Amino acid sequence: MAEIQRDITRNVLAVLFIGALIGASLWILRPFLGAAIWAMTIAAATWPLMISIQGRLWGCRSLAVAVMTVVLLCVLVIPLWLAISTIVSNADQIAGWVKSMSTFEVPPPPSWLGHLPLFGGDLTAAWEKVAQAGLQGFMKKLAPYGGTAVRWFATEVGGFGALVLQFLLTVVFAALLYARGEQATAWLMRFGRRLAGPRGEHSIRLAGQAVRGVALGVVVTALAQSVMGGVGLAVAGVPFAAVLTAVMFMLAIAQVGPLLVLAPSVAWLYWTSSTGWGTFLLVWTLVVGTMDNFLRPFLIKKGADLPLLLIFIGVVGGLIAFGLIGIFVGPVVLAVAHTLLSAWIDEDVHDGESTAGQVT
Repeated sequence: MAEIQRDITRNVLAVLFIGALIGASLWILRPFLGAAIWAMTIAAATWPLMISIQGRLWGCRSLAVAVMTVVLLCVLVIPLWLAISTIVSNADQIAGWVKSMSTFEVPPPPSWLGHLPLFGGDLTAAWEKVAQAGLQGFMKKLAPYGGTAVRWFATEVGGFGALVLQFLLTVVFAALLYARGEQATAWLMRFGRRLAGPRGEHSIRLAGQAVRGVALGVVVTALAQSVMGGVGLAVAGVPFAAVLTAVMFMLAIAQVGPLLVLAPSVAWLYWTSSTGWGTFLLVWTLVVGTMDNFLRPFLIKKGADLPLLLIFIGVVGGLIAFGLIGIFVGPVVLAVAHTLLSAWIDEDVHDGESTAGQVT
């Protein structure tokens, strides 16, 4: 009995020691976890592309890693840096626009606005109401929300340096994974087999498929929408097209879509009497705003069959829990959990069916 008691005590202490060791390790690695998870997602999704580039570069892995690193820098860091630099370099012009808002007079509504179906009359009445009250009265109504907006913007800009650092760490980790991808995959396979036998190894494969599906469906769709939207803004002559393109990319990643940027741009073109360019951008907005309805499901199903509601919840929950980097981490974690849980449930059902067939 005393020997059993000693075994229980030893096992409890061993579990506590291992738990404390894991907790301490995670606490030390906490600043790097977001970048590491993001890097694993990017590396898993773009691994076939890296292998293809390696084949075109005479089978040299180092050259392929260098090319992929440059591509990641151009996609992640350079757009945000250009957007911030554009805002800073045009700060005086933006301040002048803000000051001119107090003396700006709203013109009467255009004649075509009342002929729009369904909402034409309501839009005309709202326009006339704003024109009669003046822009100053409208700005007074928005004044209580101004302080909150300014504080939010200051917080986001203050975290820009940390965001750039996270992006740079992501690029470094992704480059290491590109260079040692086979060894990392083999280690994960051994870990899965050690943890749960053949089922664990199969779960690792399913997790990789889920990661690739999320990355293809969310990131590639957002990139395509933001690039096409940015081209439309630049062609139509909308100012700050680079900044608006970066904003569209973030909104598309967050599953909000680029319409929050493109629709006001269309209204601004009509407001400034650029009817032709406004009509062009309106048609372009309809194309860009609806392309995710068929592009995203197609890309996600190429990697893994995942419900879009799961992706949306993962993006919103990840954004709330982890900040900006959570828009990538959230859907990946939920997609992996959903895929593994579905595989475990289906495997249990199939085992029951096969057992029933043998009994019969």
